[in-house]
Amino acid sequence: MSAKLGEILVRENLLTPEQLREALDYQRSHGGRLGFNLVKLGLVSDDMVTAVLSRQYGVPSVNLEMFDVDPAVIRLIPREVAEKYSVLPLSRVGATLTLAMVDPTNVFAMDDIKFMTGLNIEPVVVSEAGVQEAIDRYYGGSREIELLNMAEASTLPGANGNGHGNGHGNGFHLAPETVSLDQLDFDEEAAAGVQVIDEDDEIDVSSLTRMSEDAPVVRLVNVLLVDALSRGASDIHIEPYEKELRIRFRIDGVLYDVMHPPMRLRDALISRIKIMSKLDISEKRLPQDGRIKIKLRHEGRSRELDFRVSTLPTLFGEKVVLRILDKEKLMLDMTKLGFEPESLEKFKRNISRPYGMVLVTGPTGSGKTNTLYSALQALNTNETNIMTAEDPVEFNLMGINQVQMKEQIGLNFAAALRSFLRQDPNIILVGEIRDFETAEIAIKAALTGHLVLSTLHTNDAPSTISRLMNMGIEPFLVATSVNLIQAQRLIRRVCSECKEVVHTLPEALIEVGFTVEESKTLKLYKGRGCSKCNNTGYKGRVGLYEVMEITDDVRELILIGASALELRKRAIENGMLTLRQSGLMKIRNGITTIEEVVRETVA
Repeated sequence: MSAKLGEILVRENLLTPEQLREALDYQRSHGGRLGFNLVKLGLVSDDMVTAVLSRQYGVPSVNLEMFDVDPAVIRLIPREVAEKYSVLPLSRVGATLTLAMVDPTNVFAMDDIKFMTGLNIEPVVVSEAGVQEAIDRYYGGSREIELLNMAEASTLPGANGNGHGNGHGNGFHLAPETVSLDQLDFDEEAAAGVQVIDEDDEIDVSSLTRMSEDAPVVRLVNVLLVDALSRGASDIHIEPYEKELRIRFRIDGVLYDVMHPPMRLRDALISRIKIMSKLDISEKRLPQDGRIKIKLRHEGRSRELDFRVSTLPTLFGEKVVLRILDKEKLMLDMTKLGFEPESLEKFKRNISRPYGMVLVTGPTGSGKTNTLYSALQALNTNETNIMTAEDPVEFNLMGINQVQMKEQIGLNFAAALRSFLRQDPNIILVGEIRDFETAEIAIKAALTGHLVLSTLHTNDAPSTISRLMNMGIEPFLVATSVNLIQAQRLIRRVCSECKEVVHTLPEALIEVGFTVEESKTLKLYKGRGCSKCNNTGYKGRVGLYEVMEITDDVRELILIGASALELRKRAIENGMLTLRQSGLMKIRNGITTIEEVVRETVA
């Protein structure tokens, strides 16, 4: 834009080439726009620059001194936005806002203000000096007080660092004993303007509600939800920081930065989500949990989606996480989860037993719920009474009695389990064994003719035995009740659209766990990155499974209090595939990469 403006001024004989060079040199050393510097150097007038810009862009020019703008129109745009983009709102007619702009080609500024106000933007050209003067006039001047001014010798005797008092060099030092109030040169106007910021001001609920119903905020939330679905995200993270608001999506287990909305939308955006999930918008000090159910049209068909919403108070506002519960992504066919044939055979055999306990372990987000739902679906017949205690209930399954935990009224896993045993169940699912009481009732249920499925948070299958004993369960109860323990992880699949062969040093393959012979002939694959996989090289996820069947010899080890290391060694001798071995099989089959397996497993 600058070079073009200079060329036009020279072409129209309003500026000489020497003057243009002088202005460009001045711009290089002082910064700013060329037009502003030309006026500052007195080479052209403000009106002349505005007239040229008007012709250049085909946009009308205005003189801001001739305008008297309505305060209601000024309030449409905050001062910081006006200063950031060098703009001023002039008038509003219906859904159109006339906006005075120094650079009417700045589409980012127009989009931002359109999004903020919900109005169509009609730009007009103004001079930079004119718009700055108008911003000060309409928004009120601002005055900064610098602490260093207080260190001047005339104001603070004994603090000038010239050998008087305790000054050191040119440092700033106050000597309270040498300064009386009478000696201080007060700036009364500045002192009167000092305000203490109270972070616990009363929340104006009606104002928050009104802000959350603004068209741009509603549209932003809707766009977020649909975009997350389109990209195949499992979670949406809305995170407020001191100077920015960050939105991230978790896609195939990895977080990606997707958006940084303006900070002024923070409260309205969070309030909108809280209203949709029927949470208390006035409560910002405590965590809250809710649920959103929406109906939308996606890829030409109508769909229903559930979002689990969790809010958490952080230092700079509430962080909100939305977990997308998409029933279409729920894989209930166990053969498609990624089990190795021998591991799947063990798992199926043990969930088909009439009683005993099957435990699925792994960190949050490792697919435990999906595995258990798949098991329930396989066992769900007219002859069985299946009851589940979950926190929260993620998916509704037909023919299964699901109970949502409510800790605040005393309905926890232990209380639900006691009630289940009076409901004539065949199969019981406990969302998670967190404490001794829940573990004790679950084990007693497993010993009295019920099949119990549950989860624990442990790193691998053998260490689950030690975890139960640490909770206070006797070794003989663990040995007689537990049939099978399965540890699992989720890793990303190589994108089938952009899959290609890659070469890796044999030493690296041996280090991961492959044999010397395999390292010479093994074909490895990696995704190049394409539009289908968001240029990540990965699309979708698959499970790694470590299935430990509790055989008689493993039971004997549990009874004598063997360590997790000894149990692991014996289970491997009995044919258990570890998580790393399961990962190596996925690499051999070209399903995933070495990086993914190493990220989630240990050798």
